[in-house]
Amino acid sequence: MSGAHFAFTDRWGGVSAAPYEELNLGGAVGDDPGTVRTNRELAAKSLGLDPVRVVWMNQVHGADVAVVDEPWGEKPVPEVDAIVTVRRGLALAVLTADCTPVLLADPVAGVAAAAHAGRPGMVAGVVPAAVRAMTELGAEPSRIVARTGPAVCGRCYEVPESMRAEVSAVEPTAHAETSWGTPAVDVSAGVHAQLERLGVHDRVQSPVCTLESVDHFSYRRDRTTGRLAGYVWLD
Repeated sequence: MSGAHFAFTDRWGGVSAAPYEELNLGGAVGDDPGTVRTNRELAAKSLGLDPVRVVWMNQVHGADVAVVDEPWGEKPVPEVDAIVTVRRGLALAVLTADCTPVLLADPVAGVAAAAHAGRPGMVAGVVPAAVRAMTELGAEPSRIVARTGPAVCGRCYEVPESMRAEVSAVEPTAHAETSWGTPAVDVSAGVHAQLERLGVHDRVQSPVCTLESVDHFSYRRDRTTGRLAGYVWLD
């Protein structure tokens, strides 16, 4: 995509020890802070990014959005699950380990966004909130490019029947069944359905299920584990 860049990490190429090996990019999972800083520097440099020009979030499974034009620096990182920018060259990052990382960009308007869509965030509407924030800054849904990264799939995300019913009442497309025949939720399918209704048609979904892939961190599989990252930035 001319002018827009999207990237998703796997778990390899970093310096974290077990159980976070190797490229843990999450700073709130119990890993050594210095190791996480090193991993973030390694990941950024591998993408041709300046590590200090990457904006992270304090993710809380909600639907709040922050508009940013520079890194937080010494300021507290706000509790949000989506960030939006019109600052070209500023990379936005989202952390996941089964949730759906959502990267959005309108290269024409020069607007980019990253969103953290777990089951609660998808139900709360974090992705529509991010798209609304983008359009308020000049983006057009028909021009927005959307990429969703590795996430637990609907065949593996088992939930109680009551929870599936609650999610399906909000987003029917997320109704799923595990490969062993029990109630499940497909968060990525729900996210893509929301984007389609908003008029975002240029979309690609990663085929990787984090729970099934040994190359990716999965909280549902391992509990104590690292975090993957998705990055979006504009030239």
